Amino acid sequence: MKNKQCVLYERECTGCLECEICDLDPNKICDNCGKCLDIKDSAVIKIDKILLDNNEE
Repeated sequence: MKNKQCVLYERECTGCLECEICDLDPNKICDNCGKCLDIKDSAVIKIDKILLDNNEE
């Protein structure tokens, strides 16, 4: 049976639970609140060009 891979370091999981620590408050276990993520209410996508089936712009 293969051991689980660590999500923070290039090694197998050692069970240290460092990956469960909150990025904003190191004394807290992550509860997936999302405050560390820079999520906007709306998103904008810039379109550089449109490719048609016949490769015309």
